[in-house]
Amino acid sequence: MSYFEEIHRQSSIKHRLGDDWQGIDPEFAARLRVQNRFQSGLDIARHTARIMRADMAAYDLDPANYTQSLGCWHGFIGQQKMISIKKHFGTTKGRYLYLSGWMIAALRSEFGPLPDQSMHEKTSVPALIEELYTFLRQADARELGGLFRDLDKARKAGDEAAAARAQQAIDAHETHIVPIIADIDAGFGNAEATYLLAKKMIEAGACAIQIENQVSDEKQCGHQDGKVTVPHEDFLQKIRAVRYAFLELGIPEGVIVARTDSLGAGLTKQIAFSREPGDLGDQYNSFLDCETVEGAGQPGDVLINRDGLLMRPKRLPSNLYQFRPGTGEDRCVLDCITSLQNGADLLWIETEKPHIEQIAGMVDRIREVCPNAKLVYNNSPSFNWTLNFRQQVFDAWEAEGKDLSQYERERLMSVDYDDSALAIEADEKIRTFQRDAAARAGIFHHLITLPTYHTAALSTDNLAKRYFGEEGMLGYVKQVQREEIRQGIACVKHQNMAGSDIGDDHKEAFAGEAALKAGGAHNTMNQFAA
Repeated sequence: MSYFEEIHRQSSIKHRLGDDWQGIDPEFAARLRVQNRFQSGLDIARHTARIMRADMAAYDLDPANYTQSLGCWHGFIGQQKMISIKKHFGTTKGRYLYLSGWMIAALRSEFGPLPDQSMHEKTSVPALIEELYTFLRQADARELGGLFRDLDKARKAGDEAAAARAQQAIDAHETHIVPIIADIDAGFGNAEATYLLAKKMIEAGACAIQIENQVSDEKQCGHQDGKVTVPHEDFLQKIRAVRYAFLELGIPEGVIVARTDSLGAGLTKQIAFSREPGDLGDQYNSFLDCETVEGAGQPGDVLINRDGLLMRPKRLPSNLYQFRPGTGEDRCVLDCITSLQNGADLLWIETEKPHIEQIAGMVDRIREVCPNAKLVYNNSPSFNWTLNFRQQVFDAWEAEGKDLSQYERERLMSVDYDDSALAIEADEKIRTFQRDAAARAGIFHHLITLPTYHTAALSTDNLAKRYFGEEGMLGYVKQVQREEIRQGIACVKHQNMAGSDIGDDHKEAFAGEAALKAGGAHNTMNQFAA
């Protein structure tokens, strides 16, 4: 519906209600409707799920159509990210938000900073989703408010061409609302708990939910040790729970991202139930590290039958069982295939390094069974990207027989190598990693889980060093405000960003000439008009 069609609709409403609504302006009502097109989190989830499904179909046709996101730990951070994307690229297409459980644990828990072990309040997950979309909806209202002022200015000046351009911009406005991939960790409990939390996340606006196959009460960050996986049937219960949550809330297009931590997880809490040889439980148990038992074994032993032999799975003092070394990739492949066969849409394989061929080797095997398998991949800050890629180039050059006498493999992180031919080639591989991995390794969506955590720390460190040091106030002005002005960062007008102009628009509509507006001649934000 165009802007003027909405005005006509509001005028018809007023006409039906008669003289009792004399003080109501249909056009301002239309503006409010346009500025707030998403009335609920379910509206957002429904809209963004369709976007994500279309993007997935586009990727299937051409892997150059991969998508990206950055993890955001506050609504303001997500808002500024999307404003920046629209400013620099003109569209939000293919750019999403990522909600990291790690960042919620570290930054959003009432307990204070916590490790990524699902100890934070589960309600903080849907609360952050709602906060992110509140800020993105405000970004829509702010941007459209500026277009409405352009329209009013053109009308006042009698400039019909400018008014037509303003109306066209209003009708063509692209929302800041984009898909969010939201981390539900291992589900915060059993399948019922997962279902209830998934509903809250969807109601807050999430169209895509990422869930991992770790034991819920033993959950660890994917890049730390001590990870414990669950048998496939346990994990599939939770995938079904999330799917039923989407269906119940009327969003059949909702996306489930099934994450496997099996590559780095060498432990399990349970021996899977098996009905017959070769079934899913038996396949899971086949990876257990076992030793042959003579006779009845020892008191307290848990024994299994493997190929007609009585075997004792190796059990640790923690009462956990360990898998055979070297089975991680096989377990990952089985995890991924079974997840896709039971309701998941996308896969997430948590790796220990960013190596395209390692990922592609597993994806090739998965695609033998599930041809359209696609990945979400964590371009993790836990990887030392510089060292990893310099070592990858070093190894490739060594295999080619190149002279490497000027390089020491274990010292390649050193600044001494920054301008070397090896470092330059490694940086180029980092630059093209997402494009190359999308084409070779089936990665539909690239994300960085914790980037804004690191940028906040880095920028705050730089400001503190300058402001509290010799530069004093110049440390802020030169490094922050002056750059905001010169780079066109909208937040330099922080009152506007916080909604003061939107508030003035409301005051004028509510109070008319009696409105006490903030945006007058004495507003210091006017210093940034030039």
